[in-house]
Amino acid sequence: MTTNTAENYVARARAGGYAVGGFNMHNPETTQALIEASIRAESPVFLQVGRAIVPHMGLEAAYRMTRRELDGTGADAVIHLDHGTYDEVFEALRLGFDSIMFDGSHLQFEENLKATRYIVQVAHSFGVPVEAELGSIPDASDGIDWSAHYTNVDEAERFVAETGVDFLAISAGVMHGLTSGDPLPLDIERIQRIRDVTGVPLVLHGASGVPGSDISAAIAAGVHKLNADTDLRHAFRRGIEETWARGDRQLEDAMSVGKSMMIEATIAKMREYGCAGASTAAVLTEARV
Repeated sequence: MTTNTAENYVARARAGGYAVGGFNMHNPETTQALIEASIRAESPVFLQVGRAIVPHMGLEAAYRMTRRELDGTGADAVIHLDHGTYDEVFEALRLGFDSIMFDGSHLQFEENLKATRYIVQVAHSFGVPVEAELGSIPDASDGIDWSAHYTNVDEAERFVAETGVDFLAISAGVMHGLTSGDPLPLDIERIQRIRDVTGVPLVLHGASGVPGSDISAAIAAGVHKLNADTDLRHAFRRGIEETWARGDRQLEDAMSVGKSMMIEATIAKMREYGCAGASTAAVLTEARV
């Protein structure tokens, strides 16, 4: 049985006390950057087809682009559907995604539970693990009412027990994007309580901008998959802008610099999360030494 699976990545992270990064691609160059970072850092990675790229090119084209860039590289990577809708989940299973996230957080609790339970049954019949979300992740703002977003501990216990999800994305103080103010400290106690009552590995989305001390505390509390996009996307953009600031340049030149900066930013995330050096090949090599 292959060890290059989403479930195995997260199981190894849980056993090793680190988290695996889930990062979003936006075009071939950003996909190449994530794959190259995985190879250089000897790190497993979730290559995430998410909410930006799907409206841009469509789910099938995004998957085929990612698969084309990944195949033959030797990178320790899986292709993951991020924030998938109900219909997208089934299309992703047909296409051959390695893991999926169904986002029913916009639904009422009972509706989310019912839809997620059915999706888990179908996905597991394909051998595909499922991540689901409970609570909600707000868009970046300096005035968030967190009481409307935090994951309820009792609901999380029932949700996991009745759906059979493999990983649970929770809301504990993270947001999509960055604000101009200081980030709110993560609710580490809430994360610990959800870990204790559910027994499954937890996921935090919106890890860009979260201080390293909070990242470490979240991992210790039970988070073993961390999603980040904004920091990496900004690194790519910075490379393009700095290239064009020197005068007219070819788009390919600017994207090449952007890709290099994104590679370095991704490797830094992998080191921060503790997954650098945790690829299957790296672990096997160390075990033989």
